[in-house]
Parts: sequence; structure tokens; C-alpha cells
Amino acid sequence: MPNEEKGRQGARDKLRSHFLNNLGKVLNSSELQKVSGGKAEWERRIRELRTQEGFQILTHNDRSDLKPGQYLLLDPKPKPAFDRAISKETRAFVLDRNGFTCQMCGAVAGEPHPYNPERKTRLHIGHILDKSLGGTDDPGNLRALCSVCNEGASNITLQRPSAVKLLAQARRATALDQVELLKWLVRKFPDQTRGLLEDG
Repeated sequence: MPNEEKGRQGARDKLRSHFLNNLGKVLNSSELQKVSGGKAEWERRIRELRTQEGFQILTHNDRSDLKPGQYLLLDPKPKPAFDRAISKETRAFVLDRNGFTCQMCGAVAGEPHPYNPERKTRLHIGHILDKSLGGTDDPGNLRALCSVCNEGASNITLQRPSAVKLLAQARRATALDQVELLKWLVRKFPDQTRGLLEDG
């Protein structure tokens, strides 16, 4: 009987159970896809666990020690879930502002996708700071993303910004933002920054 119930579970239910049974353990994408029953949209089910159910499932976007394709749940208790409804007006505004172009890979709506030329580019609205981390539905926190980037498949191929580019952006920031950046770096790299600050 328990096996019959497990067989009837949806992909999201299977993933939720797996995360809760492996609390504090880093899980890889291949393992999670297998747990979901090999479903193609297993990443969407994980996003639903985060955004609709409030589980704080961490990725490399949240913690620098996680690699792309790694996931981690530390707290079994979900935070309050959010209503993710974005109005048609806001959606149209964001798409127009972003030139109907994916803000991660540059793919243009309706054209063949650069990562998969057999697939036409479809755009979605994505949050810059996810709602599970305190982000809002305000247009300033929204951007156009193609379905590939929105599903997270491009994380492997997307190049990270170089040190030169990061430094150029930091130099253009306000003094207050530069101080916030410094505080974050000191918290993230306490041992390395301690020596640098003492030498300076």
C-alpha cells in the first residue's frame, strides 16, 4: 500500500519529501530529476516549492559554496507563501522596457533560441530578487527572461562577470553602496579581508 501511494505522488510531492528527508544535505540536479520521476519540468516544481509553499531551498544564487545545479534545504519549516500574480499591465510594461529580450542571455522573443535553435524564444517575467527572499512584484524588481533562463538551464553556460567588470560597476556605485559591498565582502571572506584591512 505505501508503494502504491508513493507511485501516485506528483513530482512536487516527491521532491518535497526528498528535501525534507535530506535536510542539510546538498542535492544535485541529476538526483532531483530522478526523484521527480524523470519529469522535464522538475526545476519548475522546485521553484513552486520555494515560491508557492515557502520552502527556503538554496541554490548557488543564494550561497557561494553551492555550485550551479546544487540545492540545499536547511529549515523544514516553510515561510509564508506569496501570491505571485503580476498584472497584464505590469507584464506588458516590463517586456516593453526590456525590448522583448531576455535579460540573461539576450534571446529575442519569437526568434530561434541561441541555446536551442530548434526552439522559439518565449519570454516570461522573472523576479530579480525572488519573493521567497523578500522581493516584490514592483516593476523595478522584474525582468524579461526566456523560458530556458527562467528554468535555470542556462546557469551552466552563462558566463559570470569578470573581476574587471565587477570593479567597474563598484566604482560607478555610490559611496554608501560601496560601503555596503565592503561589509558584505568582509562578512563573506573574514579571514582573507582581515589581513588586507590590517595591511591597508
